[in-house]
Amino acid sequence: MNTTLQQLVDRQEIADLVSRLGRALDEGRFDEMRSLLAEDATVRTPGGHAAGREGMIAQARRNHPPEQPIQHLITNLLVDIDGDRAEARANLVVHFGPVDGGAVPPVGVPAPPVAYTTGEVYRFGFARIPTGWHFTRIDVTPTWTSGTPNPIPVVTN
Repeated sequence: MNTTLQQLVDRQEIADLVSRLGRALDEGRFDEMRSLLAEDATVRTPGGHAAGREGMIAQARRNHPPEQPIQHLITNLLVDIDGDRAEARANLVVHFGPVDGGAVPPVGVPAPPVAYTTGEVYRFGFARIPTGWHFTRIDVTPTWTSGTPNPIPVVTN
């Protein structure tokens, strides 16, 4: 495959990884994160720090309770690829509904109000391994907030 085409394929695969991360967090599909994360990946978020795939999944479960509707809006993804390594930056807006807001309501039933919203910047590291691109690092830096967050216990693994 020529270099330009390979760059396009790599960028799309990385963009898909980022979208799959958002879906996993929004829908509580934490077990699917195993296919996205390198074994020794790390995460740093306002909800804590974790190292290793299983530690990151445990943190995601803790910070995204099933009784709270959450939506991650990830935009402006910029990817820089250097061989089998890549770095990326994206903007993130996360809306948190009220705890016990429940599942998505049926058509015609109003959704629960947003209790808390935060704007953040994602910074990612990626590596290409034999099974494809995987996250090696996820760093989240808050830039603004609106509303009052529910307390989340901060744990470092």
